[in-house]
Amino acid sequence: MQAFLKGTSISTKPPLTKDRGVAATAGSSGENKKAKPVPWVEKYRPKCVDEVAFQEEVVAVLKKSLEGADLPNLLFYGPPGTGKTSTILAAARELFGPELFRLRVLELNASDERGIQVVREKVKNFAQLTVSGSRSDGKPCPPFKIVILDEADSMTSAAQAALRRTMEKESKTTRFCLICNYVSRIIEPLTSRCSKFRFKPLSDKIQQERLLDIAEKENVKISDEGIAYLVKVSEGDLRKAITFLQSATRLTGGKEITEKVITDIAGGLIDEGHAATQLVDQLHDVVVENNLSDKQKSIITEKLAEVDKCLADGADEHLQLISLCATVMQQLSQNC
Repeated sequence: MQAFLKGTSISTKPPLTKDRGVAATAGSSGENKKAKPVPWVEKYRPKCVDEVAFQEEVVAVLKKSLEGADLPNLLFYGPPGTGKTSTILAAARELFGPELFRLRVLELNASDERGIQVVREKVKNFAQLTVSGSRSDGKPCPPFKIVILDEADSMTSAAQAALRRTMEKESKTTRFCLICNYVSRIIEPLTSRCSKFRFKPLSDKIQQERLLDIAEKENVKISDEGIAYLVKVSEGDLRKAITFLQSATRLTGGKEITEKVITDIAGGLIDEGHAATQLVDQLHDVVVENNLSDKQKSIITEKLAEVDKCLADGADEHLQLISLCATVMQQLSQNC
């Protein structure tokens, strides 16, 4: 018996050394991979809940939930680039640790097909799986999985309706996190089953701090005017600001980034290939600051809101801009 035990102990040692060798190889290959260019948006994505900026209410609730190793069904909504996806991914990593994260989290985003068939098969099958295992660091591991449905407002009504029963039936083993830009496009039976959190556009101060921190770590020179204008054109979207900063760094090739460089990257005309929504946003600022009467401003801004809604629903850009320009010209001609 002792010989058998000794034999098993000896046979278990080679895999351990092999694993260590693999780990060492992975570590060395990881060091080699660091040399490859990585999008700064991913490189500086929050790794834990405490790193999420300017969303105090959401962070406070999640930290309480993490302490008790429990989580309600969640609905995150708000403008793009405010940290919705990053927050739930950071919370999931803290709950499950790096080992169980891939096994316990199912993330479906806009690139995935998410009709009623996907909800009935992929989501339902994942939700029905039983969970087991413990964290290697000894921290408590919750007995549930997390399904993240990013951009849930693009799901069909039938798919959302099919999700209702799954959320109720698998409540013991699965938590759902719905992420969207427009909460009005989520059906009422789903919103009533979730704790809702609105993500606010990031303040100028918070954006400046994050951008300056990234610029310092990446050894990027940027003027105060450049930072201010970068914050202005990003409109509370930190992802857009970081992307512009990385693009400007590549464009200047190590030279100082000025306001003109940001303007060249951000653009301002649809003829240069920029989205019509960007033109609508910039025109809104011009109308508000212009010396027009209150009636003229109200008519033009109402038309801007109508065009913005049509563009969000997928209307033709040129037709919407022609309609908008006709309204603007009609109002401006009254001053003549």
